Amino acid sequence: MTHAPNPPADAADRRAVKPVICYPNETLPEVPLAMYQAALAGAEKVGEVLVPPREARTFHVPAGSFFRIVSVEGPQVGDLNLHNANDLNERFYSGKTRALHGTHLTTGERMWSSFPYLRPMATVVDDSLHWYGMDEYGGSVHDVIGTRCDPYTGNLLAGSQYHHCCHSNLTRALAEETGKPTAEIEGMVHDVLNVFMCTGFTRDTGQYFMKASPVRPGDHLDFLAEIDLVGNLSACPGGDCSSEHSSDAAACYPLLVEILKPQDGALEGWESPVVNGYDRSHGS
Repeated sequence: MTHAPNPPADAADRRAVKPVICYPNETLPEVPLAMYQAALAGAEKVGEVLVPPREARTFHVPAGSFFRIVSVEGPQVGDLNLHNANDLNERFYSGKTRALHGTHLTTGERMWSSFPYLRPMATVVDDSLHWYGMDEYGGSVHDVIGTRCDPYTGNLLAGSQYHHCCHSNLTRALAEETGKPTAEIEGMVHDVLNVFMCTGFTRDTGQYFMKASPVRPGDHLDFLAEIDLVGNLSACPGGDCSSEHSSDAAACYPLLVEILKPQDGALEGWESPVVNGYDRSHGS
């Protein structure tokens, strides 16, 4: 039997060192949230896409318009991918978004794009679940810590061949959007914003957990598209993720995506953000 080594004499002192925020975000470009919210209040709905349970659908949002993800019929979480509509290589970067904002997103925070672009893709303008905050278990909603349920992990852990997990749903939807085969397009599917999902890390083992989402019909998460976007949203086969995912047993419901156009002049002075200013030389 292997025994853990005895802790060093100064173990308590080492643990007591105070943490330092890796990426202080006070110098990030300021979000003109009041203007965004006023523009959203006067925006007109110009389209919608209904995402069926255990499926994914793509949608288009031009820069300077809004999109709203709405719970309909019953509690349901969704996995969201974003791509630059004019260059699919620029996609949502959940890891850097997490590093800049934290484990879960809410009003006034942004979804950032991948290297070498690293710019805001979408800004959360309104979150009807903002009240939830952080619960006693360390859980909160709209996480950027989970990846997405996928058939590879299911096969690894349970030997399953399940095709309606979010990774597969997003792959099929993006293949249909681009007209390319799933084998060619699968690599474009990326880690997600887990919309409405309630998650965290256990305090004792540090494991990723999920619990029943607080979402109810009518709850919504609203974004401004900072650049031209192709969105891809999967209605997770876990339903509200209260017990399991990647299964046909959970109660699942559709999600609605609404596209809203602001009134002329409502975003006066707003400009779509340019790509990151690093010179890309990498010291060479």
